[in-house]
Amino acid sequence: MKKLLLLMVVLTTSLSCKKFLTERPEDFLSPENYYETEAQLDFALNGVYTVMTENGTYASAMLGRLGLEADEGYNNNATDNASVSDYAVFSSDAKIQLYWTVLYKGIDRANRLLENLHKPAMNETKRDRIKGQALFLRSYYYLMLVSRFGDVPLLLKSAADGSPESVQVPKTAAKEIYNQILADMEEASGLVADITAVESAGRVSKSAVWGIMARVCLYMAGNPINDVAKYQEAITWANKVISLNYHQLNSSYQQVFINYAQDKYDLKESIWEVEFWGNGIGVYTGSAGAVGMINGIGGTADDNIGRATGVLFTTKWHLQVYEAGDLRRDWTIAPFRYEGNPPVESNWSASVNQIYTRYCGKWRRKYELVTPKGNRTPQNFPLLRYSDVLLMLAEAENEVNKTPTEAAYTAINQVRRRGFGKPINTPDPTLDIQNQDYETFKLTIRNERAKELGFEGLRKNDLVRWGIFYDRMKVIYADVEPGNNAAIRAAKKYYGNVTQRDVVWPIPSYELGINKKLEQHDLWK
Repeated sequence: MKKLLLLMVVLTTSLSCKKFLTERPEDFLSPENYYETEAQLDFALNGVYTVMTENGTYASAMLGRLGLEADEGYNNNATDNASVSDYAVFSSDAKIQLYWTVLYKGIDRANRLLENLHKPAMNETKRDRIKGQALFLRSYYYLMLVSRFGDVPLLLKSAADGSPESVQVPKTAAKEIYNQILADMEEASGLVADITAVESAGRVSKSAVWGIMARVCLYMAGNPINDVAKYQEAITWANKVISLNYHQLNSSYQQVFINYAQDKYDLKESIWEVEFWGNGIGVYTGSAGAVGMINGIGGTADDNIGRATGVLFTTKWHLQVYEAGDLRRDWTIAPFRYEGNPPVESNWSASVNQIYTRYCGKWRRKYELVTPKGNRTPQNFPLLRYSDVLLMLAEAENEVNKTPTEAAYTAINQVRRRGFGKPINTPDPTLDIQNQDYETFKLTIRNERAKELGFEGLRKNDLVRWGIFYDRMKVIYADVEPGNNAAIRAAKKYYGNVTQRDVVWPIPSYELGINKKLEQHDLWK
């Protein structure tokens, strides 16, 4: 089912580059001798996709090493100290630079593909499919940039050459970039295939485009854009996914993540995901990732259970926000650690010292089918799940109407019932959210997103758009109880380092050095 990933390995090698804005033209596939056949267009499209499988994005950095978990959890890995991983942020940070470089590389690959789509003689529907995916991926990479850096250069044409003159590009206002993202995604939605026709959740479908458009609209409706009219548009796009009457929640929350570990697609629940393959050994060396190794249950180097660094630990708030009987808690936050040789599961106690040492539990390597389970993993990572679409709809309904609607209650209660192991479409008066006012429901949604989507890389952006990032991080800082074990000290440092300017990252100093028209974000001057 992942047959295209082997092609991506080859393409990643042929398209790899050092710094996006300092490339020599020969580092890329030359338009003069490439893009001549349908097969070559497919290769080039795969190269756009592979950006998500690089260490600067979902193969490593975004798995707990960029501070994206915010109030849900913190990085407790000593090798990540004094960096963005623990909010000791500098414009020279290597992870921030790599994130920027990798995404602009993907944008340039998409631009080159779009500029050369017309060249081969081929089926026009297939050409449109390729165009739609390239447009969407370029827009998604801009979403990843603008939501974390603010104003950035908007490049809608490929880099002409690597000369100093060609890389002098000023920033574009964030709102203009968001508008471009929505325009390109809307065009893409008319070109890409229906979800029932795509070969895997790793390929872009109409459902993926519509769902991500709902997310874009929520980002625009909140800080710093504050275009509240976008809440209504978020409803429109979320409803297009829901009205297909195809998507539904998997009855088992745990099974969703076991599927990621076992290369099992569930397109009804997992609408779009980053694909990895193999264990880093043999022909699939470049296709494996680190999901479950970096952000898994640490404390073991066993190749049978699965090695895990385990950099992500929970906060007390995240552990305690779950209600009694919510099955998501002990899956999202591992209730055990590994001890002994061979390692066995040993449950945590309720002591304060053991709250802050609990690992993220969603990515459990023991369920992987590929052995040995060394330092690279085949686990996929979710980019859009149906539960997120439901929660986005519920939030937008509440914001537009200033009170939760029946549609909002229906959406959030499906998510909650699944979380408690109840029939998803059967009302449960003892569990269902009902009869709440606008402010109460707003808090309910914010907490529900942490319970349902914890450790999936969405929380910081949520807190930023809600305008509560700094306050929440300082609440968590104050909530870290006294103690002298390493985990508590790490949590105190992590949340203590946060400043009000951390709502965005600084423009990398390297980029400022080579692009004299690029200015640092006002918060980082």
